[in-house]
Amino acid sequence: MIRYALSCKDGHQFESWFQSAEAFEKLQTGGMVSCAVCGGGGVRKELMAPRIGASVAEPDQPDRKRPLSAPASPAEQALAEIRRKIEETSDYVGGDFVKEARRMHQGDAPARSIYGEARLEEARKLIDDGVPVAPLPFLPGRKAN
Repeated sequence: MIRYALSCKDGHQFESWFQSAEAFEKLQTGGMVSCAVCGGGGVRKELMAPRIGASVAEPDQPDRKRPLSAPASPAEQALAEIRRKIEETSDYVGGDFVKEARRMHQGDAPARSIYGEARLEEARKLIDDGVPVAPLPFLPGRKAN
């Protein structure tokens, strides 16, 4: 794999990985490399400084030694916290979410916080029927690595 610093004819700068230098040339010649910012063509390689691995985190890159499984940004950290709270305080009902939500709404099951999976059309039907549901910002039932 090789990483190139690239820019488009409008001056947007971005980086991208390619299988090899030959793969980049083939894709570029075929008009298949486009700007990651605007989607335009005219992408060209820019001058890149070599990346030499440091043995310790550099001041301008404090996350360099961060494990890949750790949240990288404040947004990822917030999502991880939301997930942790939901998993701690709610019951995971998996594919029975729609049935269980409807049972609780009708008073046939004790009210409690639940989460699970539902198809989009099933979730819309719950909302149309007045059952309070909300989508989660993560896939339920799958533990983060």
